[in-house]
Amino acid sequence: MKVLVVGGGGREHAICWKLAQSPKVTQLYCAPGNAGIAQVATCVDVKATDVDGMVAWAKEHAMDFVMVAPDDPLALGMVDALEAAGIPAFGPRANAAIVEASKAFSKELMKKYHIPTAKYQTFTQLDQALAYIEAEGAPIVVKADGLALGKGVVVAATVDEAKQAAREMMEGHKFGDSGNTVVIEECMTGPEVTVLAFTDGKTVVPMPASQDHKRAYDGNQGPNTGGMGAISPPPQYTPAIAKQCMEQIFQPTVDALRAEGRPFQGVLYFGLMLTPQGPKVVEYNARFGDPECQVVLSLLDSDLMDILQACVNGTLDQLPIRWKNEAGCILVLASGGYPLDYQKGYPISGLEEAGKTATVFHAGTKLGPDGQYLTNGGRVLGVTATAPDLEGAIAKAYDAARHISFQDMHFRRDIGHAF
Repeated sequence: MKVLVVGGGGREHAICWKLAQSPKVTQLYCAPGNAGIAQVATCVDVKATDVDGMVAWAKEHAMDFVMVAPDDPLALGMVDALEAAGIPAFGPRANAAIVEASKAFSKELMKKYHIPTAKYQTFTQLDQALAYIEAEGAPIVVKADGLALGKGVVVAATVDEAKQAAREMMEGHKFGDSGNTVVIEECMTGPEVTVLAFTDGKTVVPMPASQDHKRAYDGNQGPNTGGMGAISPPPQYTPAIAKQCMEQIFQPTVDALRAEGRPFQGVLYFGLMLTPQGPKVVEYNARFGDPECQVVLSLLDSDLMDILQACVNGTLDQLPIRWKNEAGCILVLASGGYPLDYQKGYPISGLEEAGKTATVFHAGTKLGPDGQYLTNGGRVLGVTATAPDLEGAIAKAYDAARHISFQDMHFRRDIGHAF
């Protein structure tokens, strides 16, 4: 099969790495890809958000299957466009991807179908939002309704901080049109975990749970990022909680979307808070999380291509999916200043040595004219290790990472020990 993966970050490197192991995949392409992805797939110079360009390229080069990985092209309807062109595509159609593209929609869905989540209100008028914040007090959570690269959420410790966040989103357009509507919700407490699940619109197959570390600095300090590291499985996610989530959250969500005429086929991301009252949904995403994808796919012991096809064909219930009886850790090596201002173009050393004991997924890299890998983004690399137990996986990831260096490199020292 000729397979195209859409995207160009660490998540897409992990997906390509796993698909390259499938005997079904004879030719693998990635658009736009990155310098690391080029090791396992042919990179194609088409922007991930260029729906027409992507469909045209896929038709011209007779792709047998396309895996759309990032949120933006899913929300823009890339899967719909590929299907209309007769090309099988993995990922939700636009009307189902709205669970991520609109937080207001997803909160209304949870309310209608009694899926546990935080108490909330949705606002399009700033004065009403400010009055609600004043009435509710702090801590309180302010969220931009639309897509904001995982950064459109402010957990405000004070009323003033919450009001400032609302003003920046609604008046200052900090996240563009994504902040025209805001969702303001109660601040839940408890450990946060992620469960990614394969679904064909009816059957739900949860993957091993993971725990992302969003804040930039140790001790969960600093601004929110796209993710600075993750472990799998987190010890707080017990079999009893997993059963409760399946019965009260995972299956009801997929059933709700189907009932709404929005069947979801792809990877559904459940961001969960394990509150004293039980697990509740923090957010949905319509695709693999990054960096959770890298660590979870490292534990997959089945052919990823088989799973992607089963989701598209509606036969997921007939496919046994195997996972390694191991644990995993990914450590994100970021550019100095990320997630705010940072420089690009610094040479990276030590990749070969690190690769002897861990898998190094490239997120923001490019090849220099002399063949040297250079930094080309905020999150640069994801050092990923597996071991029989979690402590072993964490130790392996940190041990491998010490071989890598580039100017102003920074990473968290407490991945797996922050909660």
